[in-house]
Amino acid sequence: MRRDRLVIAAALSAIIAILAGTFAAHVAGGKAIEWLRTGAHYQLIHAVAALALARTRAWRFSAMLMLSGANLFALTLYMLALGAPHWVGAITPLGGVGMIAGWLCLLIKEVRHGVERD
Repeated sequence: MRRDRLVIAAALSAIIAILAGTFAAHVAGGKAIEWLRTGAHYQLIHAVAALALARTRAWRFSAMLMLSGANLFALTLYMLALGAPHWVGAITPLGGVGMIAGWLCLLIKEVRHGVERD
């Protein structure tokens, strides 16, 4: 993914996260509040991380994994908050795996890069 597309995707992700958090604070009730807040929290953190990583070519793949994982994670929680069937929740952990994979990819690249510098 080109840097400009990654930046656009991260910005849109952040906007959606803020909207979800606002919906949780002002409209939602019951369990939906928790789902919306959790989704917004992870989505916003990973949107910012993706923006930071998008600036360097070496870390873009990590950013894409983080962002896609966070978006899948949050989307399934938002769907549950809006009344989707509970089986949708079974997809949520796949988003978590994507986020972890992104951070793991970043860690591996940094360790390898650090070893090359030494």
